[in-house]
Amino acid sequence: MSKPLIRQYIQDDSSLVTLCEQLSQSKLLAIDTEFVRTRTLYPKLGLLQVNNGEILALIDPITIDDLSPFWNLLTDGNICKVLHACSEDLEVFLTAGRQSGDECKPVNLIDSQVMMSFLGHGLSMGYAAMVQHFTEVELDKSESRTDWIKRPLTERQLRYAEADVEYLFQIYPQILLQVEQAGWLQAAQQETQLMIERKFTPIDEENIYLNVKMAWKLNAKQLNLLKHLATWRYQQAKKRDMPIGFIAKDHTIMALAQHNPMSVGAMIGLEGADVLDIRHKGKAMFHVLVEANKVIEEDYPEKIIRLDEYPGYKQIFKNVKTFIANTAASAKLLPENLASKKQINQFLSWHFKLNDAGSSPIGVDTLVDWRYELFGEQLKAFANKGFKP
Repeated sequence: MSKPLIRQYIQDDSSLVTLCEQLSQSKLLAIDTEFVRTRTLYPKLGLLQVNNGEILALIDPITIDDLSPFWNLLTDGNICKVLHACSEDLEVFLTAGRQSGDECKPVNLIDSQVMMSFLGHGLSMGYAAMVQHFTEVELDKSESRTDWIKRPLTERQLRYAEADVEYLFQIYPQILLQVEQAGWLQAAQQETQLMIERKFTPIDEENIYLNVKMAWKLNAKQLNLLKHLATWRYQQAKKRDMPIGFIAKDHTIMALAQHNPMSVGAMIGLEGADVLDIRHKGKAMFHVLVEANKVIEEDYPEKIIRLDEYPGYKQIFKNVKTFIANTAASAKLLPENLASKKQINQFLSWHFKLNDAGSSPIGVDTLVDWRYELFGEQLKAFANKGFKP
């Protein structure tokens, strides 16, 4: 019979050092975070949870000055870390590390949601659904949107937070065994690592304008203006720790890029421009436009070519989707495991060499790691045949 868990609530630096010394000898840690992200660009860490099967600890980052002992566990390659749906947790680690001067890029981490996807449960199986699948326990998720920054935390919040790592540690061996038996452990590890690399790759501020919806509608001169506005907006968001949309909305910077107003007054009444954006940020954005207009034509960005306007795109996409579905069926996986719509389009942009794509398979998910081993060469051959079935 297993020993009962030792439950701890860590609220000071010395207790954290002691805890992490104990956890450093672990082979496996189940980890989770609670955070708030409503009116900020970066997530605000409210709680860290960790369980090694003997100690289940809740770590209060609000009362602790130095979290580096915990970050050291994240980067210890001798300890396997399991998290569920870790995408946002990775942002928490990245932000917390940036603030403390530590490198919090996890090593030897695997995502149980990713593992479950290789067992046929889809790409977005929630934690509660996974726990119920293995244990028939129905978790109370009513605290998922609570304020984790406010103190003191309630008893209900603490129990909720504990459950997020208590059951994860218990059921992980079953998930691991099933994924190993299915032959997809390495793929799940690589898929998790791909997520980590994406989160920890610095944002290219010079090309962030490409993320603005409808940017493809603009000509080269207008794209130059949008590029400067989008870069300015992101830098302001970072500086003030505010959501990008709080600085200026997409349709505002699109309108300014399209019409290139010659004064702040001319911004008012532009179709698509938000009145509050102009009122509060008009002068700053006009200054950005003045500087952007100094750029010579040779240095303008190239016009964006829409993939869906490529000749025969709809039929090509349909044929690739069928190819992916047939390959997935042979591998006993779901088609979305192999390639989402975005990943198919990523490959097509690379194949057709659109918008500077095509020079290298780096960044094309279907041409790296487990996907390439499974069907990458066949996909390229299929493309070279003209995507004909």
